[in-house]
Amino acid sequence: MAAAGASAYLESRRQLAIADNHELAAREARATAARYGIAAVTEKQVAKRLSPLSAVGYTLLADRGWPGSRRAQVDLVVVGPSGVFIVDTKAWKDVEIAAGHIYRGQEDVTEDLDGLADLAYSTEQVMADIGLAPGEVHAVAVLAGRKGINAMVGTVDVIGEFDVVQYVARGGQRLTSAQVDAVLAVALRHFPVLGTPPPVDVTIAEPVVADDPEPLDLSTDDEVNDAIMAGILAAPIEDWMSFLHPDQARLVRRSFGGPARIRGSAGTGKTVVGLHRAAYLARSKPGRVLVTTYVKSLPAVLSTLLHRMAPDVSDRVDFVSAHAFARRLLRERGIHCALDSKRADAAFAAAWREIGVPGPLGKLDQSPRYWKDEILQVIKGRGITAFEPYADLARTGRRRQLRIEQRRAMWDLYVAYDKRLRADGIHDFNDVITLAAASLRDKPLDTYSAVIVDEAQDLSCSMIRMLHQLVGNEPDGLTLIGDGRQTVYPGGYTLAEVGISLAGRGVVMTTNYRNTAEILDLASTMVASDDVTDIEGPDHADAAPLVARTGAAPVVKSFTSGKSHDADLVARIQQVTRDVATDLGDVAVLVLDRYALAPVSLALSAAKIATVDLDSYDGSIVNAVKVGTIKRAKGLEFKQVLLAGVKEALLNGATPTDAASLERYELQRRELYVGMTRARDGLWVGVVT
Repeated sequence: MAAAGASAYLESRRQLAIADNHELAAREARATAARYGIAAVTEKQVAKRLSPLSAVGYTLLADRGWPGSRRAQVDLVVVGPSGVFIVDTKAWKDVEIAAGHIYRGQEDVTEDLDGLADLAYSTEQVMADIGLAPGEVHAVAVLAGRKGINAMVGTVDVIGEFDVVQYVARGGQRLTSAQVDAVLAVALRHFPVLGTPPPVDVTIAEPVVADDPEPLDLSTDDEVNDAIMAGILAAPIEDWMSFLHPDQARLVRRSFGGPARIRGSAGTGKTVVGLHRAAYLARSKPGRVLVTTYVKSLPAVLSTLLHRMAPDVSDRVDFVSAHAFARRLLRERGIHCALDSKRADAAFAAAWREIGVPGPLGKLDQSPRYWKDEILQVIKGRGITAFEPYADLARTGRRRQLRIEQRRAMWDLYVAYDKRLRADGIHDFNDVITLAAASLRDKPLDTYSAVIVDEAQDLSCSMIRMLHQLVGNEPDGLTLIGDGRQTVYPGGYTLAEVGISLAGRGVVMTTNYRNTAEILDLASTMVASDDVTDIEGPDHADAAPLVARTGAAPVVKSFTSGKSHDADLVARIQQVTRDVATDLGDVAVLVLDRYALAPVSLALSAAKIATVDLDSYDGSIVNAVKVGTIKRAKGLEFKQVLLAGVKEALLNGATPTDAASLERYELQRRELYVGMTRARDGLWVGVVT
């Protein structure tokens, strides 16, 4: 009897447990249904908010399959002129965004956005196969029922429901109609159609958004229309800012396990890839990105271009020349640096009179120019502080061979120059780099997670070493971009001297997208006989690139007077702006020597042709002819280029036989190569006989 009672009791407890479990399961089912129900409602609301965009070239793909999953779905994919937007609607209440995290009440739900971020990343890869730049794919978490929210959590944009139209439309016309069609075709394949989902119970058991939200100042039809109209009227962005060749787009996203090198001849799009890579790394890595180069005016131009190309991350990328970076570092750390180039020149002149002229160097070459370059580019440019390393140095890139006694005399000249600098309490530009590098060794800087060096072949060995100190051998830390054929400064070195190993992380770009075959044929004659000195070593000369375009033959004219030269130059500008329908802002007049700028500027002024000096040009759109030296034009391109005042000996003269003259001759012809390859459609060369 007792046993029977115990058995009955246990059975009753079992039945109660089963009932409790059923009730618990029922409650969970109702809650789940409620969550799916409110999600379905809010997703439709967001789709409705965005629907006006369909009238101006946008396609809305709702409830598409999540790539790689049988069941998961993507709320909404929007494809249109301002890019691709992968939308996930969040019906969350009590949301707060702070310090890069998103909270629901006290709970940190930042990781809930990781899946959306990963989806955008994988979509970038798929879109790169047709050339869409990574920055044109956006992961968007839309907060239902909210307004006035525009934040970023990791790589996901968090937007209020009532701000989403303005958010999408403000990108403007980044893609052409043909590009939108190409992207849409890929999106339709990448995000498959799902079967019809089963009906859900939309009864809300527990509120997900606020029960009694504060009244919102909702977007009116006029506000929506104004946002759409602003997007339509936004100036179309250059094609290369949003669409690249697929090889370039894939290279932008490529991950390297340490320092990397991207090289290729002029016109292959190295600078464009570097800009896109800067934006990509700013989105995907913590910390800031530094983009640097040798030419002091180029960073301002690149900064302006990035702001137009990727405004969402432009505030996380620093653009500054290598020297300016070093000076800023020293200033911020309170390290004294008395840079005075004029007094430094005087110090060298005095040392040359005292040591150079009466010694072996003066007997070899009375001109101090070669020997000054030896100090600045070879000795101080490498950071050499003792004679022994200099005695054994290969002196890459220098044509004149120096015997050991001549190297000792060279070292004596360097020591005399350096002592005079110290006695006067001044520094030259190389000292700035040396001081900054020493400071970084003592106190590393953790500001930057990536450094991109454009025109890397122009930087000294010491500069590359200093920049390498910022990121070391971290994956995707240091990217060097350049071309040995475009080296326009004396001396040279290899990365092995710096202590940098690329270990297979070198990429060669092989297709010229800028120049016509005719322009490149002429330009290539300037460097055809060069022994290319590349920072990767002497065996890294690249083959002739593939050329995608043809056009008019370059015009090379000889003149016996400056007056006739300048008159024809003006006539050429007037002709291309009239007959070829080229804006003045797409024309550049370039010279080898800054002293040649004055007559050119006077001739253009007399003809009432607006000009802007490349020294002050910052990349902003301006309807004026760009005028400057070829060195200032590095990294830039123009539809029409006019090379003014070129000496006939550089084009058609006999090759010098002595080593120093041959070195200068080759450097100047490389400059002409750089100048010619700035031209996209047309080239005029004015030769003075």
